[in-house]
Formats: sequence, C-alpha cells, structure tokens
Amino acid sequence: MIETTAEESAISATHMVTQPGSVAELVVVLFAVTDFVARVLTIEAGECLPFGPLMPVHHSLQAGARAWVHQQTGQPLGYMEQLYTFVDVKRASQNGYSLIYISYLGLVQEADESGLNLAARWQDYYVYFPWEDTRSPTQPHILAQIMPLLQYWVDAAPDPITRSARQQRLNLGWGLGEYTWLAENTLLRYELLYEVGLIPESPYYAHQLPAEVVGVPMKYDHRRILATAVSRLRAKLHYRPVIFDLMPPQFTLYQLQRSIEALSGTELHKQNFRRLVHHQQLVIPTGQSAVAERGRPAQLFCFNQAVLQESLLSGYRLPILNQN
Repeated sequence: MIETTAEESAISATHMVTQPGSVAELVVVLFAVTDFVARVLTIEAGECLPFGPLMPVHHSLQAGARAWVHQQTGQPLGYMEQLYTFVDVKRASQNGYSLIYISYLGLVQEADESGLNLAARWQDYYVYFPWEDTRSPTQPHILAQIMPLLQYWVDAAPDPITRSARQQRLNLGWGLGEYTWLAENTLLRYELLYEVGLIPESPYYAHQLPAEVVGVPMKYDHRRILATAVSRLRAKLHYRPVIFDLMPPQFTLYQLQRSIEALSGTELHKQNFRRLVHHQQLVIPTGQSAVAERGRPAQLFCFNQAVLQESLLSGYRLPILNQN
C-alpha cells in the first residue's frame, strides 16, 4: 500500500479518476465518544468503514464527502479533514487498475442508530485494536501473547543489520528499551503486526491468535485506514482542541477527562489535567451545575471559542497530556 499527503491526494485523485477503467472509493472514518467509550461508525456488521464509489460532482472532495456520508448513513457531520490517499494493490478494477481510497476523518456527536442507513452501527474502536487500551486490565495479558512473537521475528532476522533495524522498530512502536509507549503510534504497531503476520488481514497470517488479542478483522484495507485515523486523532489531541468537537455543548471536567482518556487509551492525572485545562483557558464556566449521583453537584463548562482564533494567530499549541 502506498500513501500520499493530504495535499497530494486531491491532485492524484482528480488525475486518476479520469483514467479509463480506474476506480476510486471514498472511505470515511467517523469518531464519537459516548458514555466514555471511543466509537467508530461502521457498516456491513462492523467489517467495513462507510465507503463507496467516488463521484466528484461537488466543488471540493470534502464537500462531496460530507454530502455522501450524510446521504448514505444519515449521520450528521461536524469536524472533517482529509486523511490520506491509499492505493490498494490487492484490489483492482476490471481494466487492471489498482483501487484508490480517498479517506477522510470526521468527528461527530453520535446519532441514534435507529436513524442510520446502510445498517450503519457504532462500534467500540478497541475491538479492532485491543492492545491499544492501556487502561484495560487485559492489556498486559494481550501483550504477553504478542510480544514473544514479535521478538522471535526480530531474532529471526537474516543478518545483524536487519535485526538491529527490526529491534528498533519494535522498541519504538511498543515503548521498549529507551522508548516510551506513545498513544499516537497506533499505525506503527498495526503495521508491524501486519508485517509479522499476526493479524488475519496479513498475507503471512499463520499464528491464529484470538480476536481478543489481535482484534476483529475488517474487509479490504479498512483496518489500516482506521489505524491511520486513530493515530492522526491521538496526535491532534496534543496540539489542537479537537476533543471539543466530540463533547456536548456543556460538560463537566470529569466528562472531559474521561473522554480524552477513551480516545487516547491512557489514564490522565486528575490534578495535572485540570491545571492544564485552566492554564490554557480552554473552558469557560457556564454558571450551571450537573446533578451528581453522589456528592455535590459538578460545575458545568463550555468550550472557549477564542482558543481557536488564538491558535491561528499565535501558533497556539496544547501541551502534551502526560499520564502522571
């Protein structure tokens, strides 16, 4: 599979769909957070992301993507950005051209599934990447089954140079040795599992590990596209306030923290998180409180819209959210 940048993809897509017999598909990754669960919109019983033939009839690809997703799934859209263009060499048109995926990432308020089309359903995205949730008590057991197989692949390298390169990839992706686990390395971890043959989509798959360990497979290359989108979203949490596109208009700081934890798969230190939010002036008190089941009512906040303007004018960056 070949990737291009978002800027290049618009050019390449426009060029390639004009070739006789070529095929381009639109694939959209929509994220939501509901009840502190990170969710992704899927179709075909969770085996695919929303996708279909690219028909560039709008003034821009993004406008076409918005219209297409709303028409096909019935899901109202919020924030959206172009992700990547992928070339799937394993699929081809009738004339032999490789299939092109034009992918987008969207952040939405989750809709009632009863109003969705295409049998679209929201799924917990950790069913596809169970090793990515460091909060889960089962993650150490998952890693205990994966890591020896990855290390065996490293040790089986044909020469010392290759072995060193493989070991560095393993350490970087999985936070070993001098490296730490980085949530945004989801794609690196997925690609290594694919290359070693530990997931069903891989042509080298032979280990037959259960879905609880290697995740639920998806058709075509959709799980790789999903891994790319998860990496992009997790990285953006460090420097853009995209989390607020997933939050209701009013929320408590507890709800905000739990939602970020759901997306990143990591736990955050409560006091440090709240100091960060207040220091960056990300939220504004609404003067209202939420009724709590226990203890005193929690103060409600809303997003400080001025942060967006400041970030454009002064290069505003959110500090990295540390676990401790």
